[in-house]
Amino acid sequence: MFLTKLLIVMSIQMPTLPYAQNALEPVISEQTINFHYGKHLQNYVNTLNTLIENTEFAGKSVEDIVKTAPDGPIFNNAGQTLNHAYYFQQFKAPVKGNEPTGKIAEVLTRDFGSVENFKKEFAQAAATLFGSGWAWLSQDKNGKLVITKETNAGNPLRSGNNPILGLDVWEHAYYLDYQNRRVDHIAAVWDIIDWKVVESRLK
Repeated sequence: MFLTKLLIVMSIQMPTLPYAQNALEPVISEQTINFHYGKHLQNYVNTLNTLIENTEFAGKSVEDIVKTAPDGPIFNNAGQTLNHAYYFQQFKAPVKGNEPTGKIAEVLTRDFGSVENFKKEFAQAAATLFGSGWAWLSQDKNGKLVITKETNAGNPLRSGNNPILGLDVWEHAYYLDYQNRRVDHIAAVWDIIDWKVVESRLK
């Protein structure tokens, strides 16, 4: 009698939105969420699953793929899948005067002088990134917070850092709501950051 083993390879799944698709208005519209999350991210996830089938990356986590895949289609789609998971899950309904408190505020103040100075430096990085990409806040190997500009699908994991806050500055993230006014979009995003989620990513 032969025993048949069923090999189940887990596919990469879409991250779940922790809010309704219109919950971020007016900062990010429901229309933008429908396109950005429902179409752009879904396409990255679908493409990644197709690309990794029958490769050494099948069954690996997105994080592991981002860390180890060579530059090319697999990395690009894995990077964008992971980046958008961080991005969409770090938001909440808008709150005017939304500020970090507790540990995350302490660490930001420690490494940037003040929360306000951090915001200025982060906004500057996001506004001046040429072309498409991401501005990231991450922890280096010593636990210090650093701001980096990552082009295209770049993620701090690639250089050994721990990403905790990412801002998408590809045009599809803001063009329906802000057209070419990237700076206005960056300024508005502070109202929807869920600082508790950001803090939970600290190591």
